[in-house]
Amino acid sequence: MPDLLIELFSEEIPARMQTRAAEDLKARMTDALVEAGLTYAGAAAFSTPRRLTLTVQGLLSESPTVKEERKGPKVDAPDKAIEGFLRGAGLTRDNLEVRDDKKGQVYFASITKPGRPAAEIIAEVLEDVIRNFPWPKSMRWGAGSLRWVRPLHSILCILTDDAGEATVVDLDVDGIKAGNATEGHRFMGEGRFAVTSFEDYAAKLKRNKVVLDAEERAAHIWQDATNQAFASGLEVVEDKGLLAEVAGLVEWPVVLMGAIDEAFLGLPPEVLKTSMKEHQKFFSVRNPKTGRIERFITVANMETADQGATILAGNDRVLSARLADGAFFWENDLRVARAGMDEWIAKLENVTFERRLGSQAERITRIAALARELAPAVGADPDLAEQAAKVAKADLSSEMVYEFPELQGVMGRYYALEAGMPEDVAMAAQEHYSPLGPSDAVPTGPVSVAVALADKLDLLTGFWAIDEKPTGSKDPFALRRAALGVIRLVVENTIKLKLSGVFFEHGRKFGADQAKERIRLEAKRLRAEYENPENRESEEMHDAIKVAGEAMYQTDEASRDLVNFIQDRLKVYLRDQGIRHDVIDACLAMPNNDDLALLVKRATALSDALKTDDGENLVQGFKRANNILTQAEEKDGVEYSYGADVKFAETDEEKALFAALDTAEAQISKAMEAEDFATAMGSMARLRGPIDAFFEAVQINTDNDVIRRNRLNLLSRIRQICGQAADLTRIEG
Repeated sequence: MPDLLIELFSEEIPARMQTRAAEDLKARMTDALVEAGLTYAGAAAFSTPRRLTLTVQGLLSESPTVKEERKGPKVDAPDKAIEGFLRGAGLTRDNLEVRDDKKGQVYFASITKPGRPAAEIIAEVLEDVIRNFPWPKSMRWGAGSLRWVRPLHSILCILTDDAGEATVVDLDVDGIKAGNATEGHRFMGEGRFAVTSFEDYAAKLKRNKVVLDAEERAAHIWQDATNQAFASGLEVVEDKGLLAEVAGLVEWPVVLMGAIDEAFLGLPPEVLKTSMKEHQKFFSVRNPKTGRIERFITVANMETADQGATILAGNDRVLSARLADGAFFWENDLRVARAGMDEWIAKLENVTFERRLGSQAERITRIAALARELAPAVGADPDLAEQAAKVAKADLSSEMVYEFPELQGVMGRYYALEAGMPEDVAMAAQEHYSPLGPSDAVPTGPVSVAVALADKLDLLTGFWAIDEKPTGSKDPFALRRAALGVIRLVVENTIKLKLSGVFFEHGRKFGADQAKERIRLEAKRLRAEYENPENRESEEMHDAIKVAGEAMYQTDEASRDLVNFIQDRLKVYLRDQGIRHDVIDACLAMPNNDDLALLVKRATALSDALKTDDGENLVQGFKRANNILTQAEEKDGVEYSYGADVKFAETDEEKALFAALDTAEAQISKAMEAEDFATAMGSMARLRGPIDAFFEAVQINTDNDVIRRNRLNLLSRIRQICGQAADLTRIEG
């Protein structure tokens, strides 16, 4: 069984496209080969800046002969139908067989497709893959029609048999004929060379200064970089994304460490790190004792006689120019920050947040008011929360954030401190954007939490007010992320907050703004019409006011819909925490389900209880009691919800259940008042034994009506007591 080796050699492929391209080459080739009948034992794909490589091991030498039987039209069918069937089968009428069918006599065709050599199939498949490769961007060059990410220079395509003999697959794509040769490093390689197998190919590439495996290149870069930093008492700032990108820029990585000019060491480390990463693809090297970034790691693509001294000197010059720009922005920004940042805040009046939601400055005013309202609930000082919200986005107008948008918030903290603001206010400027995703840390400082919540709640309320909600996979304003942020802020900080009230009160401001705008526009139009005396009695202004009132009414609907949206996101969040969907539904059915922290405490306690035998069996006992009671109430047309009296109890098990319910009710009521759901669930679970014993010993629907009613009312007590913590009817199983 032969092995297949393919290499597509081109000009430099952008680093961000290499990994996906290698995966696409592997998937498209192997899928098409299997579809053509060529199965294989294993496959692997690789990428370097100048090549995509695929090795397929244990490939069939030819596709198997396939026999196929097709049922055709009836014998008396129209000639056109029969001729179409013959064309599809590639046969003549003499080749058809007539068989009896339940619908009459029918033509059948037996088709034999002979196997084909692997090389023939590979040539067809590879040409199709090359011509239809899914590059994000591609180009044409010369006079040919072929499109590739960069000009394609050569195609290596060989089949190696068990004896080690290699055969070139006969293939020509736009004048590029497949061969058995490739070349190594652009500068350090020894020219083109022939290969006979994947092992031979990988070994010769390495001798020609090419490391084929991107993971091997990345591991070498990281190990060498950390070793060099450690030798100087420093540490490399980890950046997996940058590491993967740099590994895609070089075929023979040579790690070099350089020093940053003393003049720039006073810049914030985030500025140094971002500038070096974005402009130069350098790793930052930090002094662990001071936290300062003092050196950089660059990765060259070749070895030099001077051990990289010339390369480092050139990098030093370019880096100094870049950092000089950063220092210029920093000094200019400090002058504004130390004056109180009013200049930046004023500029935000001219920055539109969203056409219907006003400017950034108007949004900041709303966030500041909401942060002040939320402050008591999160344990923050209202004055500090309002102050933090007013300056949290001021750095959006700074020169540094204009140059490096990813530093928004980070620079806000530095500027707030320079302006003499409290540490809590400065931290809120940085942390109010968080959490940005499931793995991002959640702020815990009360002021930061107040501003972060206000920011996200304003965003959600505003877009619901203008009816711009996520649809399907489209979420251009990241509203799902904002909803998850609200959930994590509230839950992980255990904040008691009724979202429906917050959304309604904050939404009224948007509704009022919309109402005022509609009235203003209508008044402006009518003033123009009042020049005509006939229009002085116009009722249209009343209509405008009526429409504005409807906008206020819609605020309540939007608030309810927004709470539902948050609850849907909470379901996803809790399922990721291992809580079953039916447990979540059972808790959502309870009052105060817009208090997320309360809801999560309830769901967690119920989930934990159901993981025990007592808890699971209690639910079954509850359901049995509820089913019997529901059927009896429907049959009798009455509600059995009071009047159970122990004096009518006939058995010891019945009396024991009365006593157990009395004890549990007192414990559960006290625990529910304290929102101690774990204790409440524990008390409920302990009812499992008395309830089981009761059902084993007692017949509910006895002939004695008094005893029957008393027992049904006893079941009602079970339903009422166990239903305090969650709607157990929604638990499955």
